Amino acid sequence: MRIKRLFLSLAITLLAISASAQIGDLPRSTPEAEGVPSKALIELYDSLVYMPQTDIHSLIVMRHGKVIGEIYPKPFAPEYQHTQYSSSKTLVSLAVGLAVDENRLRINDRVATFFPEYLPDTISDNLAAMTVKDLLTMTSGVKPDWNMRNRYKNWVEVFLNKEVKNTPGEVFAYDSMVTYMLSAIMQRITGKTVLDYLDEKLFSQMNIEKVAWEISPEGINTGGWGLHIQSESLAKIGQLWLDGGVWNGKQLISKDWIDQMSSKQSNGGDYGYGFQTWQCAYPTAVRADGALGQYVIVVPEKDVVIVLTEASFTNGKPQRGLFWNKLLPQMVDEPLAESADYEILKKREQEYQLPTPQGKKSSSQLKKIIGKSYKIEKSPYEWSEVSFDESDGNLLITITKKDGEKYTQPLGYKEWLTTEIAGFPPYSLNPIGWKEGLEGPFYAAGSYAWDKKALVMKIHYVNWVTALEFRWEWNKDGATVTISNNYGRNSARTYNIE
Repeated sequence: MRIKRLFLSLAITLLAISASAQIGDLPRSTPEAEGVPSKALIELYDSLVYMPQTDIHSLIVMRHGKVIGEIYPKPFAPEYQHTQYSSSKTLVSLAVGLAVDENRLRINDRVATFFPEYLPDTISDNLAAMTVKDLLTMTSGVKPDWNMRNRYKNWVEVFLNKEVKNTPGEVFAYDSMVTYMLSAIMQRITGKTVLDYLDEKLFSQMNIEKVAWEISPEGINTGGWGLHIQSESLAKIGQLWLDGGVWNGKQLISKDWIDQMSSKQSNGGDYGYGFQTWQCAYPTAVRADGALGQYVIVVPEKDVVIVLTEASFTNGKPQRGLFWNKLLPQMVDEPLAESADYEILKKREQEYQLPTPQGKKSSSQLKKIIGKSYKIEKSPYEWSEVSFDESDGNLLITITKKDGEKYTQPLGYKEWLTTEIAGFPPYSLNPIGWKEGLEGPFYAAGSYAWDKKALVMKIHYVNWVTALEFRWEWNKDGATVTISNNYGRNSARTYNIE
């Protein structure tokens, strides 16, 4: 009876996710109608999905304002929000542009003037000279301190008291805390968080509602990271960007700002950096770019928007190279004849699934562990104790967290089973108070297989970004679990269980 109640609860949970989904807004079209061979998209999908060290979570391709291709390999789905890391920065740039349009802000305003209460007793010439534009272009003159957000609660004050070593505007130094300062300035001049301001000026007019953003210990959206948003909403933002700030015939943000933020403003990266945006190898292409492969790519020359979310250990160049070298060159200006490849494309879009653990469905070891509880020594993933059960050929693992919360995760064999988790997923960042501003619940999908007598299982946190893989082993000397994650190289660590 308990197992039946569990799966009834799981079905209700998934129904609730679907009911609250905000998807399907953008117009759809066939690739051929927009001058793109379906075969080119099939080749792109396959190349991305089967790329080593890469898990694709979503891909949307738009041309001429219409979605012509999209995949969400199982267990991911269109309704899930996704962590964006540094892709968040581009939305801060849009917020700054809106404030400039309203004459609330000028890019030549001095940063120090916004926070007089946090300035050092002696203000250096470089600090006095630092402008909003210097923050936008990552040329603040401050040496990046990536541990600052993990050690302090007063981020604005700490930043303003750092040595401004280089003359502002001269040396590119990529720094998420610089974008945080932009977020803090926006909140100071508008009285609203960046998220609330964007919601008022953009999102409310674009039917974008399912958005959250991490909040700092100072009550400010983190800016340089922490955006949590659906992929289709990112595609809307990309289309607004591509169309010079116009949405449904209305100018929401000035074309002048879009042009400025999209053009080279400093010497960051291989091709240059704009206002919180990256220049690309392909002519006219610009992008928002986040860790582990979160992209919004705009290609004016081809009238294309691409959104990609993933967890990848590549540097992003292989993925972008597929767009530049394999997809875009096959696009033409006129509609193409209908093709049988389109039906193949639609079928493939529904069939993609991330790899499940390889092995057998059962093991003689299973009977020995059913109903038993095991404590995990010194696990960094907030799991303190687990117990195993089974139902209808699926494995269940009940997880007790260090704070005492518990939940049961179903694990499918050669398939993914999804449920709501207790609390928050694991995160690759560790800023103080990072859970503030994020809206649960969060969901995880699990799968398992037996490799001889070892139980291998993987869990994807599907409305987040991270994943964990476990290898449970029992032998005469005791029991261990080896856990690895999808966001750190050589992350596998072995822990004793008892």
